[in-house]
Parts: sequence; C-alpha cells; structure tokens
Amino acid sequence: MAKKAAKKSPQRSQSTTVATGEIPVVGAREDCPCGSGRRYKACHGREAAHAVQELVHRPFEGLPGEADWVALRELVPAATVPLKLTAEAAAGALGEVPSVTLATVLPLAWPALRRPDGSIMLGLQTQSSSGDLSRDLADALELALTTEPGSPVPARRTVPGGRRLQELLDLDAEFVPAVHTGFEFWLEDAESSTGEVAASLERANASAIPTEKLTGVDSSYWCAAGDKNHLRWVMTVPEEQLLDALARLTTAEQSSIGPDTRLVGSFRAHGLTVPVWDLPTTMTSADCEKPAAEFAERLADTLKELASAGAAPLTAEERRARANLVNRQVTLN
Repeated sequence: MAKKAAKKSPQRSQSTTVATGEIPVVGAREDCPCGSGRRYKACHGREAAHAVQELVHRPFEGLPGEADWVALRELVPAATVPLKLTAEAAAGALGEVPSVTLATVLPLAWPALRRPDGSIMLGLQTQSSSGDLSRDLADALELALTTEPGSPVPARRTVPGGRRLQELLDLDAEFVPAVHTGFEFWLEDAESSTGEVAASLERANASAIPTEKLTGVDSSYWCAAGDKNHLRWVMTVPEEQLLDALARLTTAEQSSIGPDTRLVGSFRAHGLTVPVWDLPTTMTSADCEKPAAEFAERLADTLKELASAGAAPLTAEERRARANLVNRQVTLN
C-alpha cells in the first residue's frame, strides 16, 4: 500500500525588513513588518496593543488649564478655546494655518475640521481609541494639519507611540474657554447651512443644557438642568485631601454656597475631582459668584489646616460625612 503523502505546512510569505525604524500596523495574523518571521500579534503588535490599552490617569496634566480641559470634555455642551501650536508643529502643516480652535464637539462628531481658509477646529468630545486621550487628540490634530483645506478629518485608530498634545501645543499660552449658548460656531454662516450639517446643528442646539462659566473662581460651571440648577467645579486638589476638607466643611455646615444650596457629591473625571452643588432654579450664575469665592477661601483655609503639622484627624462625624461623599461619587472617566 502506497504511503500517504506527508501533509505540508503552509508556507509563510517572506517578510520584508523595515529599515526606517517605524513599524506599520498590519493584521494580527500577518507577518510582522519588522522581518522577525513572527506574526504581528506576537511581535510588535504586542507593544501596540499595550500602548492602546494602557490608561493615562490624567491625560491633560501639564497643559495650561487642565481643569477646564476636563470640564469641556465631560461637562460643558458648547465651548471653544483658541490654541497655539509650537513652531515645530506649525512648520509641519500643509499650507498656512491661520488659527487652531478647540471645540467641545464638531458636527457629525468629526474629530477635527480643516476649514476652507486653512484654520483648524479640533473636537474634544470624541471617542477615544486608546487609553491616552491626549495622544488621540494629538493624532487628530496632526492629521488636520496635513489635510486639504475645506475637509473634515475622519476618525481613525490612533497610531501607537505618536505625539501627545503636550508636545504639539505651546504650554505658555493661556487657556481661556468661551462658553456658547449653541453650536453656531461650527460654521462661518450658520443661517445658510443645509443638509446633514444643518440637521446636526439643529439637534445639538436642541439638546444643549444652558451652561455658564463663573468668572470669580477657576474651572467652575453653572448649569440649568431640569428642575434644579447645579454648580460643577473641577478641582486640581488631590482627591484624598479634597475629600477630607469637604467632609470637615460639611460637618461644620460650611460647605454650601448660599441659602438653599447643598453639596450633593462629586464626579471623578480624568484624574480630577468635581464637587457638585444643587442650586435653586432661581439662582443664576451671577448669584453664585460671591458665595463661590467665599467657599474657595474656606476650602483653602481648611486644606491648609489639615496639611499643617499636628493637624487634628477627622472626627467620627467628619469620617461619616466623608464616607457619604465617597458613596455618592460618580466616575465619568
């Protein structure tokens, strides 16, 4: 009886060694472009997967206005901020870039938009494809810089190892948000807009919660939501210290920002803590200015007291107040 022919294993295609040092992204089961002979997922794909999954706790740390970056990402519907590129980033652009503007959101959820005049709008409230939001936004910005004017920037998977916003933006420039009542800033002539963009603009304006930024204290935003108004205040104080101070103020009945207001809890967002107060519907953002400034002074004094040598530990009542704040904390991101 004739012997059965031995089954040959499939031949793998010859890999091409990449000499530039930059390994392109390929399919997980394809040969790694580095020329190792291994599959991509078992070679450089492992590093890429790790880069995508690794979570950066405070993606905006080191940027001017870190707390406002967090607020605009998570809390504010419609706002814009002018950004300034580094000389190196601007030099790599396709043509002149008259301005770069950060926007909370862009029509049709575009990551970025290159306007006909060459200016750029960068969307902040976009879907993150990796664990580093700063890298995702920088990737969209770099793509916008090389996009033909008059074109939106499509969403794509962030290339691992790319630059971050901290490397593309001038870190000495001010970060001053302008809060808007609607999204007309999307277009140079919103009244003449038609089609999908006009429909997206109408939907966005209908869903926007009225929001205003306080001028007397940093990174605090008043909003009118349903049957209550709220004050949401993004703070850069380390969470554990802030919760201790809020607990002490709550127990001393000094945590409110005026009559009929109440500290109800906090958000945790991108490594920062965001205390939230319930306000009566009659209380405007202007009404919040003075009591918010007074609260800021009380908070600063309490933080200083708790940090001083020989500071008294939290009492049993203060620990209960702290636990209550922790139990009502909501993590946004």
